[in-house]
Amino acid sequence: MPLGERNQTMAGLGCHHIAVQTRDYEAAVAFYIEVMGMRQSVEFSSGGRRIALLDIGDGSHLELFEPLPGAPSPPPAAGAAIFHFALATSDIENALERVRAAGSEITTELKTVDLGGLSVTLAFFTGPSGEVVELFQVNS
Repeated sequence: MPLGERNQTMAGLGCHHIAVQTRDYEAAVAFYIEVMGMRQSVEFSSGGRRIALLDIGDGSHLELFEPLPGAPSPPPAAGAAIFHFALATSDIENALERVRAAGSEITTELKTVDLGGLSVTLAFFTGPSGEVVELFQVNS
């Protein structure tokens, strides 16, 4: 199936949001808005903590959860069921430089790879709560 083709089995299936348990809620919201250019769609409270739903830019969202009061910080991502999430971009060089300038650890520098006939350029960095984020660009 070509990249971007609509799902014919489950109508309307797509990614709505990815949820991230933050270590520092304000820092995480600021990073994804100021550095990554996301827009806050809504902020609400549930179970005694704030939750922000940020529009990534294509209609899918990143949901950031404030730590529960008095709860220990979440463990590092190693061993977690979700070991990274990927954000598509059409200007990966600029995107990577923005996260680098914001002080994020770049764990994999830009590299172009062939994924079974699909040429992509990718890079990985660590987000403000220890989450692993991949930048992903399909090459023409």
